[in-house]
Amino acid sequence: MTTDSTLLNSEMEIEEQGDLYQQLLAQSLGNMQTANPDSKVIRPQPGICVKTTAEAGKKKVFVNICQSNLVPPPPEISKEKLLDLLQLEDPSGYRVPMSLGEPHTELDNNSQGCTAYDVVINQEFFQKCQKDSLFQQFVIMVSLEGLENKYNIELSREWKVLKNRKFLGSVSEQNIRTKSKPVIQELQPQENSTSEAKRPEFTLFVEPPSGVPEYLIAEINLPGVLSSRALVLDIGEDRLVLTARPSLYFLDIFHPFLVDQETSVAQFNSSTQILTITLPVVSS
Repeated sequence: MTTDSTLLNSEMEIEEQGDLYQQLLAQSLGNMQTANPDSKVIRPQPGICVKTTAEAGKKKVFVNICQSNLVPPPPEISKEKLLDLLQLEDPSGYRVPMSLGEPHTELDNNSQGCTAYDVVINQEFFQKCQKDSLFQQFVIMVSLEGLENKYNIELSREWKVLKNRKFLGSVSEQNIRTKSKPVIQELQPQENSTSEAKRPEFTLFVEPPSGVPEYLIAEINLPGVLSSRALVLDIGEDRLVLTARPSLYFLDIFHPFLVDQETSVAQFNSSTQILTITLPVVSS
C-alpha cells in the first residue's frame, strides 16, 4: 500500500500553518500587552443574557452581561442609597466600571439573524446583582445606556432576562485597562488652604450637542485671577481638580465621561477671566 506524498505534505502544511497562526496570534496579543502595559486581554465568564430590541427596525438585540475579577468594582452602595439615586433626574454620579464589546452577529433560537453585545462588569458586583433584583435591573439599565452612547443606537427598555441561557454566541476576549493613569496626585494641602477658597461658577457641555459626544468642554469663571500662572489643574479620567492660588478658588468635580487626559487642552482668557478646558471623550 502506497501513500500519496502530495496529500501528506499538504496535510502537514495545513497543520504547520495552523501552528504558525496560533504562534502569530499569541505573539500579537503579547505585543499588544507589551505595547500597552496598562491593558490586559481577558476572557470573561458568562453571566446573564438580556433580550431586547433596537428601536430602529425593531430587530432583536441580545446583551450578554459577563463577569470578570479584572474589571474594577463600583463603589459600595446600599439598596436604600441606590433607590434614592434612581429618583434623581441624573443618577450619573454613581458609575459602574464596565467593558463594552463590539457588536457581533448571531442566530437566535429560530435561526434568525440578530445582534449581540458583550458587557463585562466586576465579578463580585455581578454576584450581588444576582441576589438582588433592584441591582440587577440597575446594571441592565446602565449597560443599555452605555451601549446606546457608544454605538449611537436606541434600545427598548422592555427587556427580558433569559432563564436557560447565560450567553448568546461564543465568549470572546476583550482588551481592558487594568491600571488607570494617575487620576489626581494627592498633595498635602496647607492648613485652611481649600477651606478659605471659593467654589467657582462653571458650565459643562458636550460637542456635538446631539449624538455621540466627541468633546466635553468646561468653562470656569475665575474673576480676580490675572494669569494662568496662578492656576493648578489636574485632569483625571473622569475628574477635574482646579486650584487658583493663593486660596482664591478650589473646584473638585466628577463628570460622567471617560476622557483622554493626554490630549486635553486648557486655555485661560485673561480678559474674560474664563478658563476653557476641552477634553476629548473616550467613552461615556
